[in-house]
Amino acid sequence: MRVVAKFGGTSLGSGDRINRAADSVASAVREGHEIAVVASAMGNTTDELLDDITFEADDSDRAEIVSMGERTSVRMLKAALTARGIDAVFLEPGHPDWPVVTDEHGEVDVEETTKRAAKLADQLDGVVPVITGFLAETPDGSIATLGRGGSDTTAVMLGKYLDADEVVIVTDVEGVMTGDPHVVEGARNVGQISVDELRNLSFRGAEVVAPSALSYKDDELAVRVVHYQHGDLLSGGTSITGEFRHLVDLREEPLACVTVAGRAIRNQSGVFHQLASSLAESGINVDAVASGMDTVTFYVDERESERAENILHREVIDDEMLSSVTVEDGLAVVRITGGELPNEPGVINTIVSPMAEAGINIHELITSATSVAVVVAWDDREETLEILQELY
Repeated sequence: MRVVAKFGGTSLGSGDRINRAADSVASAVREGHEIAVVASAMGNTTDELLDDITFEADDSDRAEIVSMGERTSVRMLKAALTARGIDAVFLEPGHPDWPVVTDEHGEVDVEETTKRAAKLADQLDGVVPVITGFLAETPDGSIATLGRGGSDTTAVMLGKYLDADEVVIVTDVEGVMTGDPHVVEGARNVGQISVDELRNLSFRGAEVVAPSALSYKDDELAVRVVHYQHGDLLSGGTSITGEFRHLVDLREEPLACVTVAGRAIRNQSGVFHQLASSLAESGINVDAVASGMDTVTFYVDERESERAENILHREVIDDEMLSSVTVEDGLAVVRITGGELPNEPGVINTIVSPMAEAGINIHELITSATSVAVVVAWDDREETLEILQELY
């Protein structure tokens, strides 16, 4: 197999851990696998370097300074591999075989990076490249950084462009867990999780794989998260399945919104469960939910709107804290999914402005970690879809 193995800062945090990492790579090479290694800075080196920049420094100087963590790691790991009889070479920006380059806008130059990665792939038979994560090379040869979680991004990107069979993220957790083991009892490893599930968890605080890295995941590339203590790159951990997709899609059937009003309903414990359960027990699927201080709105298939209204009306009658229920039919929802929506300042304005210029009234915007749902009148659906497809 051809494998890209990324070692996180914790898994390279001491001499003993570097030895463990080198042992795992050497073992895989001796079994006949082609291995490319991506290394993060040891321990918390990058954060410590950033904390020490208490003076004025331009972006170029900052990148040079913070790059020293990764540049030290690759030298350490290369030396440990050489001591084990493995033919290894460390790569950093400026090296003739360095693969990751940016364009004049600071974005990854896909065409040039793909070309350089293909050249690097031809050298993998018998040689282990140890590559600095997090870093890129600019058109003028300077060092640039790929942002928080950049080593993960380097690994999955190179896995894709090197035509690897698998990317293995070696970290200090057993994989993706059912919950934070420091907080919940009985947390266990999840053997498999979809890329969409993990991206949502990552944007909501799960520090397993950087969301930007998962943008490079496709169906052909296997990605797995393993614990550094196991010392085995090729088994265990959590497999990340599926393909990242960036979509703008229109729900083909009209929706209705059923809104329940009540005094400070958001502060009433159990009210949402009460209302949602009554719909679920009657087999009514909820497409989306929005809430305000005094309202909860359920978006359901328009064909179910009358039945949903009657069900929720019974809840209003039975609960003195609830006031009334109303229905609006003839709505459409267009969803934008994927991309880097949470990292795009002004993303809502980007969506709203062209729609306002087109005279389209937005009924509601419903956001999550990785998607935005735009609710408009049914008659405006096609124009809305066209506008958003041009944007994304």
